[in-house]
Amino acid sequence: MNIRIDDPKRPEVARLLREHLDSMALYSPPESVHALDIQGSCKPDITLWSAWEGEALLGCCALKKLAGQHGEIKSMCTAKEHLRRGVAARLLQHIIDEAVRRGYCHLSLETGSDPAFAPARALYARFGFSECGPFNGYVEDPYSVYMTRPL
Repeated sequence: MNIRIDDPKRPEVARLLREHLDSMALYSPPESVHALDIQGSCKPDITLWSAWEGEALLGCCALKKLAGQHGEIKSMCTAKEHLRRGVAARLLQHIIDEAVRRGYCHLSLETGSDPAFAPARALYARFGFSECGPFNGYVEDPYSVYMTRPL
């Protein structure tokens, strides 16, 4: 698996980001969907990585710099045809390693509360994330679960 910084406007990556947003909309109302769209992924405080196997896009993830030494995981998604192959775990480890390299002290994320998000929450817990309150402008939301871990 080759993980590299990528352009959210690359057609394959843009398609995966759109699919990710569409899937979030199945389980949460629009005001509770916090995944980045293509434009949001292009902001200077966001770094997006994609995972490839040959010509196949396996998944992507992004890291947003927050105030101080705090980072937020964004747009963590795996292409449907590559689910349950360890793609998300590899991407998550990549982001954690990068956050440590950048000197961040904490890494946080927002994910869904619906049972469809249970595998994602379990993955984050396996990597040391625990539930926390809203951070960085998020508010209590029954459709959201907030998680964090020290680095």
